[in-house]
Amino acid sequence: MSASRQDPAEQARTFLISVAAELAGMHAQTLRTYDRLGLVTPQRTSGGGRRYSQRDVDLLREVQRLSQDEGVNLAGIKRIIELTNHVEALQARVRELTEEVERLRSQPRPKSTALVVWQPRNQR
Repeated sequence: MSASRQDPAEQARTFLISVAAELAGMHAQTLRTYDRLGLVTPQRTSGGGRRYSQRDVDLLREVQRLSQDEGVNLAGIKRIIELTNHVEALQARVRELTEEVERLRSQPRPKSTALVVWQPRNQR
């Protein structure tokens, strides 16, 4: 379900609803329903027409698989998609932070000029 696994040219390609429906093995009305339910959110043209990416088509196939093969209802599928997207976002953030830590570790460290003064506690 991740767009990060596709090359940029593949991500940029879009399909009309009729083509996307054929590629996903569904009726166009099913795609409209899934859009209305928020399962798949295609791009929109200035005139409001739906444009589906390859990632959208892959997601439609996954929705169909979960529904038909696994018996998951649409509300469950929507939650699975939300959680998958959340996990992917968290994984991307972890990668960013890991890169930042590595970048900071590879920088030369300035010599410390800090002075720490220790004083014993007053005895009562």
